[in-house]
Amino acid sequence: MPRPCRCRRIRCSPDIKYFKPRGIPVDNLEEINLTLDELEAMRLADFDGLYQEDAAKKMNISRQTFGNIVSSAHKKIADVLLHAKALKIEGGIVKKV
Repeated sequence: MPRPCRCRRIRCSPDIKYFKPRGIPVDNLEEINLTLDELEAMRLADFDGLYQEDAAKKMNISRQTFGNIVSSAHKKIADVLLHAKALKIEGGIVKKV
């Protein structure tokens, strides 16, 4: 039985929560869900350039969990870009600080 998911701290909450390829109707697109904690992890690691250990402390999670979250987020973003899918940003067990 897996451990319960720990609440993760986030600072960013995007104003725009849906992206899709231009020129393709929404009805024809597969949708990928990026959780708010995955977005926060990408912001800390890729945009702010923090080391995983420092970023993990900011989110109140372990370094290993942070690495798993970033890896999952990168995979989803690559899938969206390479296969022309829609990206919806929502969900996750998070606490805005």
